[in-house]
Amino acid sequence: MRAVVQRVSRAAVRVEGKSVGEVEQGLCVMLGVTAQDGESQCDYLAEKVSNLRIFEDENQKMNRSVKDIHGGILVISNFTLCTETKKSGNRPSFTLAARPEQAEPLYLRFCEKLREYGVEQTAHGIFGADMEVSITADGPVTIYLDTVVMGK
Repeated sequence: MRAVVQRVSRAAVRVEGKSVGEVEQGLCVMLGVTAQDGESQCDYLAEKVSNLRIFEDENQKMNRSVKDIHGGILVISNFTLCTETKKSGNRPSFTLAARPEQAEPLYLRFCEKLREYGVEQTAHGIFGADMEVSITADGPVTIYLDTVVMGK
């Protein structure tokens, strides 16, 4: 699984002009599911994101998690994170991405695991929809996580 984690002061997603999810201070996570991913990668990444210490403490050190600040997480499915460009030149290949029937259950599981790991304010977009995402970056602080690189 691949995730781009953005620290935000606000994030929202709309589908067909209608708001379907939003959070105030917290994180926006763009989540890509690869064909090699399963429940163990999903659970590991959800725990990692929920405990990622990228919010400042009283000493202005990044030492607090989204749970510590009682923030929220907006999760957006994003298969374009699963690109391969070495062999395909300038046109991205999406052969690494999981098929929708594999990816959607893992995407929904990721959101549920965030709640289980203590992030009560978890919102998400609609899997496979054409979404309009608004992000007000905080910092900006952006972290890239990849379970393959992380050895999971």
